[in-house]
Amino acid sequence: MTVSFVKKEQKTDYNKIASLIEKFRERAPQIDKDSAFPFQNIKELKEAGYTKWSLGPEYGGQELSLYDFLLYQELIAQGDASTALGIGWHMGLAMDLYEKRPWKEETLHFLFSEIEKGALINSAATEPKTGSPTRGGRPETTAVKTEAGWIINGRKTFTTMSPVLDYFLVKAWIDGEDIVGQFIVPRDTPGLSIEETWDMIAMRGTGSHDLVLANVEVKHDFLVDRLGGFKKPEASGWLLHIPACYIGIAIAARDYAVKFAKEYSPNSISGTISELANVQMLIGEIELELMKARHFMYSVAEKWDCSSNRNALQGELAAVKHVVTNSAVHVVDKAMRVVGARSLQRSNPLQRYYRDVRAGLHNPPMDDMTILNLAKQAFAE
Repeated sequence: MTVSFVKKEQKTDYNKIASLIEKFRERAPQIDKDSAFPFQNIKELKEAGYTKWSLGPEYGGQELSLYDFLLYQELIAQGDASTALGIGWHMGLAMDLYEKRPWKEETLHFLFSEIEKGALINSAATEPKTGSPTRGGRPETTAVKTEAGWIINGRKTFTTMSPVLDYFLVKAWIDGEDIVGQFIVPRDTPGLSIEETWDMIAMRGTGSHDLVLANVEVKHDFLVDRLGGFKKPEASGWLLHIPACYIGIAIAARDYAVKFAKEYSPNSISGTISELANVQMLIGEIELELMKARHFMYSVAEKWDCSSNRNALQGELAAVKHVVTNSAVHVVDKAMRVVGARSLQRSNPLQRYYRDVRAGLHNPPMDDMTILNLAKQAFAE
């Protein structure tokens, strides 16, 4: 797809990530087959300095704009979707914390300094009985205050990148306060373990295993936030890394279908199938779908980067996820129609793209919540 650069540094950074993509693409089939975590991919992103780009220059970062972040995430997903989705959570959370500064400055400085040295972070919020935290379920994980700190017990599911995370941002119900707290839990804390439960047909390399917390003790300062109450949630532009990942998968599917159509020449026709009207119609529909989705996503990202009232963009941010993810599903489906039954061969990347892209329908925010919230927004106006 066409990429427009507005500054020299943007192109340099893009090319640095692009140099890794072919290696990611080569590893992707084995990662998918074995449901293996992409350790080497993450290592190479660290070596490129990418994992700290969300932070400011005082921590070795580049203070990424949302537009640039999505551009790089879309590119990584074209090589390996699991790698893109996983590193996107770390990058986005770091970006959000750096921009909003929601915790004590000394705590943020500690975590940012760790990220500068190569640490990886992600939140641990989903639980077996509560489902997605966006639905509002109360966590069954509990935190009890002691003289020394907090003792946390519970189990978290869908803990993406768990094999390599250095710090987990855990949500737990605080006994005695009747409120949800967010805690920093270092990986080497006694009582913390990873149970390898991830066994899905899609995004098989994300390492989204269960995090088990058995009498895990953290110091008082590692309660970093109390959530809920009357505090209105702030908009989170960084969550657009989710649709960026899935449109990246769609671009990879598009590229494969175009290449196949230009090369495949059955003996029933002269020339290749790229000259057939029905194939041209499918490719044209793919191009239109990608144009609409990408223009919407990047225009909202630009608005975010320039806006002085980002909370006013909450409806558009949710709509981007809905439109772009569903467009990505349609693109992969049309690419498979171009290639035909060969697209279902285990050796064909399209069958992996098909499985992976559908995972986007189950990432937050869900389609039904987006539509209902847009309706409420319209009535409120």
